[in-house]
Amino acid sequence: MKIKLNKNQIEMFSRQIVLKNIGIIGQEKIIKSKVLIIGMGGLGCPVAEFLVRAGVGTIGIVDSDSIDLSNIHRQSLFNISDLKKSKVDVAKKKLKKINSKAKIDCYKTRFNKKNCSSIVKKFNFIVDGSDNFETKLLINDICKKERKFLVTAAISKFDGHIFTFNFKDKKSPCLRSFFQEYEILDDVLDCQFEGVLGTVANIVGTIQANEILKKILKIGKSLNGKILIIDLLNLNFRKVNLRKV
Repeated sequence: MKIKLNKNQIEMFSRQIVLKNIGIIGQEKIIKSKVLIIGMGGLGCPVAEFLVRAGVGTIGIVDSDSIDLSNIHRQSLFNISDLKKSKVDVAKKKLKKINSKAKIDCYKTRFNKKNCSSIVKKFNFIVDGSDNFETKLLINDICKKERKFLVTAAISKFDGHIFTFNFKDKKSPCLRSFFQEYEILDDVLDCQFEGVLGTVANIVGTIQANEILKKILKIGKSLNGKILIIDLLNLNFRKVNLRKV
């Protein structure tokens, strides 16, 4: 599908088009891309916002929840007037206000074994913004089966973990490599009890969006086979290699 940028698009995306790694051709790649975001919480909100601002043409958002008061401090697309409303409905409305040309596909459902394949097949790039390991492993497994590019993350307190998996490469490790080695439990992701600083969620989500854009454009260094661990309380950043299991 051939895309030709109009005058308004060139002006809107001018600050990234001017980058030598992007240009007009790169911007066209971004507009033609299709990204699925599973979970519209503290991670999914900044991912969706910055991908729409970058010009991603089609974005799918999956979440069955409604907005409650405890979400507001970290879920950047929502405010007090949105309480009790569907997350995906509110997110779509606000994302369209940012970029009216973006196509936003809403899935007001819980991502599960029955619907995961039919949803994932429609997109080229997948972002895991879920908050529990059962869903994360399901996303991992279906992306591996369908050979999709996946960016996943986990947050707790002041810490974040970001992974990318290029499942077109059969030698790529997967999320199960990490869990088997470190034996992380679901309690780590329980914001209700462990807590999380709102800025941590948004920083990690923005990194996820950045990894998707790099993959669309085929630029920069990849995290594939590694995990980026960030401690934002002490400003420590490190990358650890994952072993395929």
